Amino acid sequence: MSGATKLDELKDVPAFGQRDECRRFSMTRPSLEIMQINIGKRCNLTCKHCHVKAGPNRAELMSRDVMESCLQAFESNGFQTLDITGGAPEMNPDLPQLVKTAAARGLHTIVRTNLAILIEDGFLDFPDFYAQNKVELAASLPYYSERDVDRQRGQGVFSASITALRRLNALGYGRASDLRLNLVYNPGGAFLPPDQKALAQDYRKKLLDQFGVSFNELYAITNNPIGRFGDFLDRSDNLIGYMKRLAAAFNPAAVENMMCRNQLCVDWDGRLYDCDFNLALGLTAKMPGRIQDFGGASLLREIAFGNHCYACTAGAGSSCGGATA
Repeated sequence: MSGATKLDELKDVPAFGQRDECRRFSMTRPSLEIMQINIGKRCNLTCKHCHVKAGPNRAELMSRDVMESCLQAFESNGFQTLDITGGAPEMNPDLPQLVKTAAARGLHTIVRTNLAILIEDGFLDFPDFYAQNKVELAASLPYYSERDVDRQRGQGVFSASITALRRLNALGYGRASDLRLNLVYNPGGAFLPPDQKALAQDYRKKLLDQFGVSFNELYAITNNPIGRFGDFLDRSDNLIGYMKRLAAAFNPAAVENMMCRNQLCVDWDGRLYDCDFNLALGLTAKMPGRIQDFGGASLLREIAFGNHCYACTAGAGSSCGGATA
């Protein structure tokens, strides 16, 4: 049984797509701002919360041809932000060419990095490369303590992340106005994130006082009950309880600003999705074709909702850019 079907058939959890607020905002906005492209599932880490189950043995990598198709669709449809994710995007050998092409065309580009890869052999040049091309970084740092991060991401990852952050700060990231460095928090268990503003204050104080690290914004993202985190919930008999917790915390005000309403997500092979979570579940967007053969079809579409979407509308809401309500 697929993850989407399993979540959608859980008893005592109302169908997300049947809620009045979800029906009201079941369509994307006519003009989309963000194109998020997942350029591969390969990663140097195997984080416990990863919804795409990325890891060192994953072979899926976006080709340069598909990347060019993404850029063509980006420009012809008036997108404003190119959001590059993975896996670890740095492990796709064509990432530098993609970034340089986007920079040459004046596109606002975000790369989602796990930080630890930036101090590994073969990837040491990326901080300078990102700075030279004015790439905005969304850097995963699930917490500001070594114990919590290493438990979630692997032994030594926190230390590696701090080393990478110091290197980025030295280049101007998190300090210069044109080198934005945003951190991403994920809960370490089956609970919702705390208040994003209060958590950001804690991050700033701890990281600056203990490590001399600065950053711009903190994004608090709710763990979606799919992928490795969904497997953990299932194994530990916490899946039903977590889904009930998400549904009980449903915030109608968060529905209008769900990230799926303002973006198109492209997988490594060009398949189209409403968001990276739908991508992980294989819930393709309700529009024809792949990005390679994308013509002048309207991007306005009905969103493929499922009960996993409760993660984006619980409490203060959640998106790749943090809280939404």
